[in-house]
Amino acid sequence: MLCYWGAQVREGFGLVLAKVKHGDYGIRSVCPKSAVQDMSAGGSFVGFIQDGKVSVLRLRDGKRKQPKLKKDKIRLIVCGGAGTVLLAYGGRVLIMDQSNVCSPLRGLESSQVIQIACGDQHSMALTKDGQLFVWGDNTHGQLGLKIGQTGSLSVQHVKSLCGIPLAQISAGGDHSFVLSLSGVVFGWGKNSAGQLGLGDTTDRHVPTVVNSLNRKKTVSISCGGEHTATLSKGGTVFTFGSGGFGQLGHNSFTDEHHPRVVFELWGSKVSQVTCGRRHTLVSVESSNLIYSFGCGMQGQLGNGEMIKQSVPFPVDLSTVCDHAHMIKKLIAGENHSFALFLKKLGNESKPNPSRGILTVDDRMIDRWVSGRDLWKVIKMDINKVFSSAASLNGSFLKTSCDEHYQTSEEHCGLDFDLVKASFAKLSENERLISEVVKVVQQRLLPSLNSNPAGVEALRLYLLLPELIRGLQGQQRTELTKALASKILDLNPAASKVLEMYWSKLPDEWLKNVVYLFRKESAMLIGRIAVDKLDSDIATHLTKFVRILEMVYQVCRSAHRDITKSDFIIHEVNGLLDVLQTIIEDLNNMSFNLTGQIQELVAQQNYYNTILKNLISLPCIFNLEAKCSYMKNRVWQLQGCFPLTLRRTALLEDCFCQLMANQQHLRGLWLAVFYTEDMRKTDVNKRDFFLNVFKELCAPESQLLMDNDNKTLSWFPTKLRVEKEKYFLFGILCGLAFNNNSVVNLPFPLALFKKLLNVKPSLEDLREFSPVLGKSLRYILDYSDDVKEMDTYFTIEWDGTEVELDPAEPGKKVTNYNRTEFVDKYVDYILNKSVEEVFEEFKRGFFNACDRFLVEMFEPEELRGVLVGNEEYDWDILKKNTTYEGSFYAEHPTIISFWEVFDELTPNEKKGFLLFITGFEKVPILGMSAVKMRVRPLFNFTQDHLPEALTCHTLLDLPVYQNKETLRAKVIEAINHKRGFWEE
Repeated sequence: MLCYWGAQVREGFGLVLAKVKHGDYGIRSVCPKSAVQDMSAGGSFVGFIQDGKVSVLRLRDGKRKQPKLKKDKIRLIVCGGAGTVLLAYGGRVLIMDQSNVCSPLRGLESSQVIQIACGDQHSMALTKDGQLFVWGDNTHGQLGLKIGQTGSLSVQHVKSLCGIPLAQISAGGDHSFVLSLSGVVFGWGKNSAGQLGLGDTTDRHVPTVVNSLNRKKTVSISCGGEHTATLSKGGTVFTFGSGGFGQLGHNSFTDEHHPRVVFELWGSKVSQVTCGRRHTLVSVESSNLIYSFGCGMQGQLGNGEMIKQSVPFPVDLSTVCDHAHMIKKLIAGENHSFALFLKKLGNESKPNPSRGILTVDDRMIDRWVSGRDLWKVIKMDINKVFSSAASLNGSFLKTSCDEHYQTSEEHCGLDFDLVKASFAKLSENERLISEVVKVVQQRLLPSLNSNPAGVEALRLYLLLPELIRGLQGQQRTELTKALASKILDLNPAASKVLEMYWSKLPDEWLKNVVYLFRKESAMLIGRIAVDKLDSDIATHLTKFVRILEMVYQVCRSAHRDITKSDFIIHEVNGLLDVLQTIIEDLNNMSFNLTGQIQELVAQQNYYNTILKNLISLPCIFNLEAKCSYMKNRVWQLQGCFPLTLRRTALLEDCFCQLMANQQHLRGLWLAVFYTEDMRKTDVNKRDFFLNVFKELCAPESQLLMDNDNKTLSWFPTKLRVEKEKYFLFGILCGLAFNNNSVVNLPFPLALFKKLLNVKPSLEDLREFSPVLGKSLRYILDYSDDVKEMDTYFTIEWDGTEVELDPAEPGKKVTNYNRTEFVDKYVDYILNKSVEEVFEEFKRGFFNACDRFLVEMFEPEELRGVLVGNEEYDWDILKKNTTYEGSFYAEHPTIISFWEVFDELTPNEKKGFLLFITGFEKVPILGMSAVKMRVRPLFNFTQDHLPEALTCHTLLDLPVYQNKETLRAKVIEAINHKRGFWEE
């Protein structure tokens, strides 16, 4: 049964064998013998489908047209402002021209269309694989292509929506909308009255998300002439746009630029909403009622009055309709309204699957696995689903409690258990998974959009690693390569959302992402170490590691339970060993072997390039590999920066020469000469660093301020020396780093964080000042319900009173602002109060060493590289010691030496470490990195002291007559002045 009301038209619309029943308020009904399956009303036409046959009535003269169709059976009809579009059951789109001839729409012959929509002068079509096509006028951007794109009679693909699983399309006068499966609303086109719901009146030429409708569980959308209505799953109606005729239902005649709830319908659980040119209809399935509001000047509201109505009122159908019928579809035209009824059969609420895009579900996979379908059919299904990003992104949604409607930048909406189970089923069948892989590799991945319009398009980047994880060999590698490239091609906004999704992934899934890219990286590194030079391998490796670095930073920021060790690729150490071998071969090779030298140099450059790219993404390097890389780099330094110094004027001389050569320091090997003997030895350099830092950090230098315990130093807030000295101080630290020298730099971890642009924390302040740190922690943890504390934002530091909040002097600390207080306190001491001095120090530091080398370390590691540690394991030193010449482990002198060593005091043992290595502390890799060699010293007297060559950790030990003499001489050597003269 069809009910209709509004402007006068041909009685019964010329429907065959239709008897018209007249009711109150101008409402009429007709029950044609052949039921109306679908209908549509446009500005000039009304179209009907009966038994797959189409008839179109021209409203102005009442003439009825019978389109000339061949064999197509029509399922849907849409009448726009200028014409009529038909959709056949096979998915073909037909255009009806003025001569009633229907011809296929060019450009969509090979596509299966499932939905069509028409505006005044433009049309839209949605295909089964989730692609949106448009054609017609584009004056206001209603085609959604881009600014400056003119209209087109041929179909155009809206590429920006690729990958978005669309549920519905709708076209208004000169604007367009689409709705995703998870309720995300996109609009574009004319926006003169705010009909796009974006809060302004600016036209949009590309699909734009209506953010205010996010998470509203939108299930339906309808566009009018210049207004729009949406329906949420719970039955709530939102309207926006032109309200001049009351068509928004807000009890006013004003425009709305944002979606606004129609409160008069609140609680009615609306089931359908449709917009006409200037009026709106809604239906409530539970009560079988229809409400209307807006322009009724032609009777289209069904209330018997020719008025504008700004609030919803029921349309009284009691005289033309009984309770045996239910509303199937509402249609609102320009000056007419229609309600298509069906007899109640008990299953009317079931959705029509033919109107939805193709997605993967359990039943489909079970059919494939069981082989109930022919292989040819299965291949077609796989090709359709796995070649479409939209189809996959619309699959595996978490439907329980409507969770997928919460899809946002923080919530992906996927059911991870369902994904895992589905892909596991596919992986069990080798034939199936091979076909899936082929389609994904050849069709899906090349089609991915690097600038997705919405976050739903990013679900694919969570799905594919789980699919790839079950693969082996070349299949796995090739898909990983393609996926890595696509992830890195994403625009910054999409990449940020993907990182957020990673941070929210279940632990198992996130670890699988890490495992996938780590394993493939390790495999490529293994190939690099044994294969010939291959730039493609190096390129793919860098991409894999970039993604690992992205995930690593996500894990750090989100405090995920995935450790740094999960990212480390130990195969890198092998690559460094290969490079070390090449360097040693070059150093030992005769220069007359030109061809071999050139080959080795090419290999060296190849490995250096790869490692330099990798070291900028340091999450895959363990500490040993980082130190090895630095060592290799130092071995390859070609230049030397000489310092000629007087022992009695160490700081004065080095500062003068550093200032004169500050532009020529980075990447050079330091050589130290003393004017007293002018010998070039590595001992000189180590002695220089040892003593120059003792002078710099001594209280007499006035460069630093000490903490209460005199154990750590920090920059002062009041300068007592020239600012340039901090620049030179930084240069010396940079030179120490560049020359692998451990120095006395008694700073808290905060310094090394700041050098790496990591924000210092309360714990860093607590390291420097335990008492102050403990007090601030007490303030944060204070649990009593006290509104104000006896503390102010006024503090005293380094003899200066400071207002932490200058805008509000004398501000008190309360329960509500205590976090702000502590943050400002820490920030002042570790950042603001020393900003000028630290920036000078930092400038000097990076003036003397490469930033990329520094940034490969974590703050704790950087401190260890420069300062060393105090984990003195003397048993390891003894175990790692080797013997040369006539010495061996059981030699009497060696036995005596270790007996003497074991009897030394802790400070004497530390003094011996300084004597043999030139460093006061243990290198960052621990005592195992100290490989002492001991050899007999010949041509000596019993008064001769043991000698040490620190650059080689070599001890020349005389063969003394007895243990007592050995003890005395070892202690004397430890306490001996290390080459520095006294005045």
